[in-house]
Amino acid sequence: MELLSQMWSLLGLLTILQNILPSQLLSLLHSMWQSLQDSITPYSYFDVPEFLGSSAVEPNDLYRHVHLYLHQSLLSSAAASVSAPPRLTLSLPRGSAAAPSLSLSPNQSLEDSFAGHRLLWTHQADTLQDSLEERRSFSLRLPKRAAAALLGSYLSHLSDKADHLERSSRPRRLYTNSPRGGPPSWSSVPFRHPATFATLALDPPVKTSLLADLDAFAAGREFYRRTGRAWKRGYLLHGPPGSGKSSLIAAIANHLRYDVYDLELTRVSHNSDLRSLLIQTSNRSVIVIEDIDCSLDLTGDRRGTAKSSAAALAASRKRAARKRPQPSISNDSSDSEDECCGNSNDGRVTLSGLLNFIDGLWSCCGEERVIVFTTNYAEAVDPALLRPGRMDVHVRLGACGAHAMRELVERYVGATEHDMLRVAESCIRAGAEMTPAEVGEVLLRHREEPEEAVRKMVAELQARVGSSGDSGGGGGGEEEEEGSAAWSWEESPEKARGRKRRAGWERRVRFLRRLRSLTKSDSESRGV
Repeated sequence: MELLSQMWSLLGLLTILQNILPSQLLSLLHSMWQSLQDSITPYSYFDVPEFLGSSAVEPNDLYRHVHLYLHQSLLSSAAASVSAPPRLTLSLPRGSAAAPSLSLSPNQSLEDSFAGHRLLWTHQADTLQDSLEERRSFSLRLPKRAAAALLGSYLSHLSDKADHLERSSRPRRLYTNSPRGGPPSWSSVPFRHPATFATLALDPPVKTSLLADLDAFAAGREFYRRTGRAWKRGYLLHGPPGSGKSSLIAAIANHLRYDVYDLELTRVSHNSDLRSLLIQTSNRSVIVIEDIDCSLDLTGDRRGTAKSSAAALAASRKRAARKRPQPSISNDSSDSEDECCGNSNDGRVTLSGLLNFIDGLWSCCGEERVIVFTTNYAEAVDPALLRPGRMDVHVRLGACGAHAMRELVERYVGATEHDMLRVAESCIRAGAEMTPAEVGEVLLRHREEPEEAVRKMVAELQARVGSSGDSGGGGGGEEEEEGSAAWSWEESPEKARGRKRRAGWERRVRFLRRLRSLTKSDSESRGV
């Protein structure tokens, strides 16, 4: 009782001194007391405010990282049945379909461990005087002796974890560019395409190579900075309709957790509009131009403009020669790529504008971008668009291989072992071709009757054995295209052998027809 009365007396004395002493002296005494505490305590403290500066305008990215990191830590502790703080905050954004998020309530703490040391995070919230606003911050407590060596590596670890969580949980969008006539802009809808690499009918070597390349790209921040390359990657997907090009694009976006920008070139009026659209795209995005060979007549534009530029250049030189009586030596190299590619102000997108879009200076205004071109006929695309640095990886898609066919049958009708599947494989080895879309449609029509579905598919394959028509391969080995250093993933070995057998058969048929026509014409000339 006596001790309690002494404490009350001390508090009363402090209250009197606080009212009597000037505020400057009180502030000095408080700082001296804080310094004494800091010299005695074995810990160092670091504050992470929600906003930078005193204006509360510019958000602090580190605060957001800490919030995400602690959210993941709280989920992990709940899953591991580890004791969590007694008070947590639950929140759910309007319209969100995700689970509610967990965060530390004000003045609550959460322990963490790193490199054998125990750390403590405390969430602080202070209400401003004469205001309803609240200033929030996180306070990190570190062992004082290890603070200097521990802080940098721990914050890097924290940011990496938060970055991964943000990428995997953020809602993604599918964008398309606005029609002509207005300012270049994007409109969007939620991106919810169900295609993944687990659902794609790809031969294993192609799937493995693609996944490895995508993962290396996503984790290549330091590599691209060290080598001075723009952090982007180009993919050319080519093959007949129904070979799965659009599904592969969706699988790439779902694997990387990127937004998708579907660029329709026919809606773009000028090269400057194309550049403006590029600037508006976000980091971590897939920029898609489908049917690049049909979007614009870029190859014809290149050839025609090159001829007209050369003719205009020759005419101007002749006129200049007439005006100058004495010849002069000049180092004129005005036949630039912009001229040969048609960089004219005629109110349309040119090949030069598209090249600058994917590989020029403006293409470096963002990071972590994947640019994808699709086409049914790769030979119809201007070679300037396909060289490495623009389209780095060429993926040929086409008819189903044996493995892809079995995957589709198992996925659609649940059949894994069936005598007719071996017949289907023999048909594929003999040269029969069906795209994944065609196989899927046959199986879809009879999905309630697995036996009938497989029979129908085999009957269709048998009808196509020996048929002409080159619809491409389903992707298998890794092979370089002639004259190009870009990676090209082509058809599987059994389909290559079937294609060679069919090509040899077609050559023999053409030879016999030609021999017959020559014999007939020779007989007619002799009057037989």
